[in-house]
Amino acid sequence: MSNLRITQKKSVISEKQNQRDTLRTLGLKKIGQSVVREDRPEVRGMIRTVAHLVTVEEVD
Repeated sequence: MSNLRITQKKSVISEKQNQRDTLRTLGLKKIGQSVVREDRPEVRGMIRTVAHLVTVEEVD
């Protein structure tokens, strides 16, 4: 299975609480921080929730 590199590009200051919680669950705390997660349906759903705050790229 492939992996996804998720990078936070915007602040969560004015966002809803569920979006803040989703970023925390993904492991993102600061703008510019990146994490690598396995490409799974659960992770894809979390990315969809915060798509306007993150960038996603596929890595091997």
